[in-house]
Amino acid sequence: MQADIGTGATGREAEDRNRSIGELAEEFGLTHRTIRHYEDEGLLSPKRDGQTRVYNHRDRARLVLICRGKRLGFSLAEIKDFLNLYDTDDAQTEQMRYAQSLARRRIQALERQLQDVQQTLRELRHFDTQISEHLRRNGATETQSMEEKLS
Repeated sequence: MQADIGTGATGREAEDRNRSIGELAEEFGLTHRTIRHYEDEGLLSPKRDGQTRVYNHRDRARLVLICRGKRLGFSLAEIKDFLNLYDTDDAQTEQMRYAQSLARRRIQALERQLQDVQQTLRELRHFDTQISEHLRRNGATETQSMEEKLS
């Protein structure tokens, strides 16, 4: 889960500057509520200037990883565990092992889902063929195909 997604900011200076919750929300296409939820879950911990939250480059980098992890289907608990492993060793070996384990489990789950979807499609196509044959035998016309309806 490396931070390699496009997020609109460019250059080192854009990464180093502090941001408000509104700026982060706009940059990542998130709501303020979502960012506050990530704070409540312990994924982000911005500094405070009175009532104002101040997000630094580390918070932004963590948000990049949170968004990527969510997009890949990881739970917030899994993402939190991954983020917390960052500080355990300089080479991030344990963090990478954990991420690899998560990725492999997710791949297996998606492959099972794909097989289930493919089996369902085969069954639906067979069902559709049976209905078409039944209608033809009884002199009835078929309903419009889904492709024709969508055109």
